[in-house]
This record gives sequence, structure tokens and C-alpha cells, in this order.
Amino acid sequence: MRFVILAIVFGVAPLMTAAQRDSAPRNDLPQPYRTTRDWGELPAGVKWAAVTAIEPAPDGTIYVIHRCFENSCAGRPEAPILKYDASGKLLASYGQGMFVFPHGSTVDAAGNLWVTDAGGASGKGHQVFKLSPAGKVLLTLGKAGVSGSGPDLFDQPTDVVVAPNGDVFVTDSHRNGKNNRVVRFTRDGKYVKEWGRKGSGPGEISEPHTIAMDSQGRLFVGDRENNRIQIFDQDGKFLEEWHQFGRPSGISITKDDRIYVADSESWGTDTGAHELPRIKKGIRIGSARTGVVEAFIEDSESTAADHAGAEGVGVDVKGNVYGGVVRRRMLERHVLK
Repeated sequence: MRFVILAIVFGVAPLMTAAQRDSAPRNDLPQPYRTTRDWGELPAGVKWAAVTAIEPAPDGTIYVIHRCFENSCAGRPEAPILKYDASGKLLASYGQGMFVFPHGSTVDAAGNLWVTDAGGASGKGHQVFKLSPAGKVLLTLGKAGVSGSGPDLFDQPTDVVVAPNGDVFVTDSHRNGKNNRVVRFTRDGKYVKEWGRKGSGPGEISEPHTIAMDSQGRLFVGDRENNRIQIFDQDGKFLEEWHQFGRPSGISITKDDRIYVADSESWGTDTGAHELPRIKKGIRIGSARTGVVEAFIEDSESTAADHAGAEGVGVDVKGNVYGGVVRRRMLERHVLK
């Protein structure tokens, strides 16, 4: 019902052809949100560092991941994990000394927080951590500070999602990384399989930067350097690719299959990573079921030459959209007008 209402409001047909799904992203979609910045109370003496992920939990709390100071946690005392209530009151902070370059995250059905570390230094990094709501480490994937391939190593893991049955899916390798793959584990961390290799064909990946799951259990992988979302089943079978949501840095899919895609790198000059020309930065919103794009939260620097837009994206139970900005180091909150 919500999709039909939005489709009527925005003048978008609720059905979409394959050709339309493969169309270029648009800059002229409706923008039905108002934006506030630097939402959320910070610990005493702490300023926002690069904000990389926002994850609402089943109990209504909201986790925000930031990189301690400017753009790194290496050697820093600040806590990268901040836990809030719905009003933005800080409830807890933890994770001090654990991370080098915290990157992607998810919250599982039990309320546990999973966070990837996409950096490596001084015997830390290249891992995925599962933490309880109180911040206790429950499970660790990968080997601390060791970059590699195969079933027990990562190279700059970027994001993680957990299926309803507890299986864990990790996107592995940041820009110029070794692996360009998705790795599947059981709920207790046992390696199951992997898929993907460097390339631009169906099922090939160039910088798998983010991953999300819809209500059908399909996996949406942000294949960033190929400027597309690739959709797989949980065994790695390629199902479809979408270009209409722009260059995906972050993906969030809510229970009703609304999809929110953060594009933080389009418009600017090609740095060698195939950035999209003349496509504005921002968060594109639509349906994960049909691929229809209905709305666009344009970034405040949508045509800046550098990678200035929101990279991480999260949505709370009231439909408020949160954007994590890395380059400008801030947290944005977008509320329906």
C-alpha cells in the first residue's frame, strides 16, 4: 500500500520494464524530505569523524559508526560505535581500540551489531565483528591485521548482512583490493562459499562496497566501480543488475522493501574508478521489488568535484533517513516534509 501511495504522489507507475530498470539515474526526481545535520549527542570532547554506517535496531535504538578522528581509528582513543535512542540521546559508546577503518555494519534479528574493518595496521583490521547490544564481542571473522583471500581471511571487508536463518554475507575488498567477492558463512562463522571476481560482466564485481537483503532473501550488492547494483540469490546465482539508482556506496532495504541507495561519488571527474559524469550525488529511493525510483534526496554538494556525498544510509522505524558523510564528516537526518 505504501508503494502505491508513493507512486501516486510522485507520479510514478508501479510497474517497470527491464529496459527502464536498466536506464540511467535521474537528477530530477521529487525531493520530499527536509534535512537537518549533525543529529545526535556526542561524547564529551568528541567531534564527528567520517560517518560510515547507520543501523536502526529492533528495539528502536540506532547505532552510528564513525571513524574516531577525521577518517581513521588507528591509534585513537575515541569510541567508533555510538548508540542512540530515537530522539538522538547518546545511550552508550564502545569499540575503543578495536578498529582501524570501521566501514559497513548491520543489525541482526536478535539485535546484535556486526561491523567490518576495511583497514589494516599494527596487528588490527581486515575483520568482521559481531557485538552484543551491550558491546561484548560474540564472534570474529578473519585474522587480525592479516590481508588475504580464501575462507579465513579478508582484504578490506566493506559490509555485512545477516539472513533470517543467521547466515552471514560479507562483501570483501575496497578499491583496488584483492578479492572483489561475496563470502557466505554460517551463523557460527563456518565458511560456506564465495562468488565474484574482478570484472564488469554479470556476476563479476569491481569494488563490492555495500550489501543488503530484501524480504525475499535476495542480496543487493553495490558494485560501485561498475556503477550498478547486482542482485543475487543466497547461493550466488546472478539474477539481475540495476543502474537506475546511481553509483552505490550504501544500500538500505526496509521490511516493506523500500530501497535507499546512497551515491557519494558521481558527477566529479573520473579518478580511474569510472565515476558517473553529470549524475548528482544523493540518496535515491524506490522499490526493491520493481526497481522503480521514486524520490531523490539531493546532497548539499551534489555537483562537487570530489566524493562529497552521503556514503552510508540507514532508515529508522518512522521512515527518517540518515546519511553518513565521510569527506565532510557529519551525520544527516532527512524527515518527510
